[in-house]
Amino acid sequence: MNDKPAALSREERLAAKLRENLRRRKAQAREINAIEDGSNEGSDKGGTHALSKEPRKS
Repeated sequence: MNDKPAALSREERLAAKLRENLRRRKAQAREINAIEDGSNEGSDKGGTHALSKEPRKS
């Protein structure tokens, strides 16, 4: 019975670390996109964004 509470607290810690990591990665991606958008304003290059919100039409 002692294993269950310890396992739950470990799982909770891991879940919290994963959430923190995801937030940090999203913030980094937003910063990179802001920098790229600022430096590519005058360029005609398309497709610089890695992900598109709209599905491809085939």
